[in-house]
Amino acid sequence: MSLKARITDDMKTAMRAKEMARLGTIRLLLAAIKQREVDERIELDDAAISNIVEKLIKQRKDSISQFQVAGRDDLVAAEQAELAVLQAYLPEQLSAAEVEAAVAAAIAESGASSAKDMGKVMGLLKPRLAGRADMGQVSALIKARLAG
Repeated sequence: MSLKARITDDMKTAMRAKEMARLGTIRLLLAAIKQREVDERIELDDAAISNIVEKLIKQRKDSISQFQVAGRDDLVAAEQAELAVLQAYLPEQLSAAEVEAAVAAAIAESGASSAKDMGKVMGLLKPRLAGRADMGQVSALIKARLAG
């Protein structure tokens, strides 16, 4: 079953169960998918849908940090609920050890020796780890490895 079909089925299930918060989040995701499909006149594959899910997750994380600074616990809770629903549509996340091993392998493969070579390493890792690791953390790990 494709990711899009799974999301659509989950929407129907949420409607039947009258889970309004979950339903709203799934509809938001489907709207983002449909918008991209209409804009680009294509049918999105699972990888492209995962990119949309990642983008929405990043937005939720940014919102949560902003709301925490503002002391809006009610909005933090709502965003965290949306975040939990969205994270269910990402592939299984890699462990910290797996990410470190991938970074070490990419550094060796690219022959990177300084921070100037970071782009080469990221270029190798992005397609391998997309959707399965937080690329911000991967970037920080690469930077630390190349600096030290």
